[in-house]
Amino acid sequence: MRLNTRMPSALPLVIAAAVALPSAALAQSSPAATNPGSQATLLGQYADWGAYTATPNGRKVCFALSKPTASSEIPPNRRTAANVVYMFVSTRPDEKVKEEVSMLITGYAFKSNSEATIAVGGANFAMYTQNDGAWVKNAAEEANLVDAMRKGADAVIKAVTSKGTRTSDTFSLKGISQALERAAQECK
Repeated sequence: MRLNTRMPSALPLVIAAAVALPSAALAQSSPAATNPGSQATLLGQYADWGAYTATPNGRKVCFALSKPTASSEIPPNRRTAANVVYMFVSTRPDEKVKEEVSMLITGYAFKSNSEATIAVGGANFAMYTQNDGAWVKNAAEEANLVDAMRKGADAVIKAVTSKGTRTSDTFSLKGISQALERAAQECK
């Protein structure tokens, strides 16, 4: 298992700030920015995905971001409106990271030492979890995952919370190709 050494600690704050920005496609209730000093700029909205840029700690990051179109949990009704879920694909040129797929949850943590899975079409990818985030376990598979996402209709992430709730979040992939292209233009 790789440890989370690629994800900068300020990125979740930037994402929280990004989703607090007005956006018609992401008009569901969104959390207040956890760090009002974090600034993210919406580059464009492409169906269910937005393309953003920010500069946390002076380091540029560009990302495509979406919320689930459907969510379920067993046992039911454990998550509330405050438990917002995001999937994002980030590029950080200073760290030579391109199109890193991640999931961020708010208000709860994943079960310690657990794995999540992301399914796109017929392909499944393992994710490792750490606190409120999940990342593709094998970084060498990320390009294949992003390619599947560009071609697919939706992605389903399944995980277990620290309280034992089994979650399933479905993300529409409409607009992801355009959002990734716009983010890539910004972070050349």
